[in-house]
Amino acid sequence: MRVLLVFAHPRRQSFTGQLADAFCDGLRVAGHSVEFADLYLEGFDPILDADQFGLETAMDPTAPRPADVLAEQARLERAEGLVFIYPFWWSDAPALLKGWFDRVWSYGYAYAYEADLSRSTRLKVRKALALCPAGHTDEKLDALGLREAHHRVMVEDRLLGVGIPDARLELLGGLSGNPSDLRQHLLHRARALGEGF
Repeated sequence: MRVLLVFAHPRRQSFTGQLADAFCDGLRVAGHSVEFADLYLEGFDPILDADQFGLETAMDPTAPRPADVLAEQARLERAEGLVFIYPFWWSDAPALLKGWFDRVWSYGYAYAYEADLSRSTRLKVRKALALCPAGHTDEKLDALGLREAHHRVMVEDRLLGVGIPDARLELLGGLSGNPSDLRQHLLHRARALGEGF
């Protein structure tokens, strides 16, 4: 399977980066190929400006999109699987990744309104995963309802909601204080998730 991995962390050499490396190792062991998109390193512009907002609200899927958006969509065209790896900050993805969705999930590419079902979308990805480390423990994530809330936003709306038939969230809690034993456990888990993707 051809997998696009979208990485959103300001430091490539972070624990989130180590999770991405472990996941990629697992993908390769399983015989998958991976294209690694580092949004911070590449300088992706997350701002939906007035011009692109106008394109979205015009609901014209044939209108030209900005070159950087077309480049991201070209990556998606090459992919059968899609993986997002990012830290869970303030109960969501980093702003850069939210901006990626704002701009790349454009009208007619990733979605169309129900009143306009004659216009088909072009997103072809069949399987997706969001893998995110979090500082809160798993128990606190569940007690505060944060795991369920992020599942609704990231999986149900951003992934399943645009027609990806198989999508899931792996929210890895308990990383405050950098517990080394948990870090090793989660690195093994990330590798296993890659092998099983």
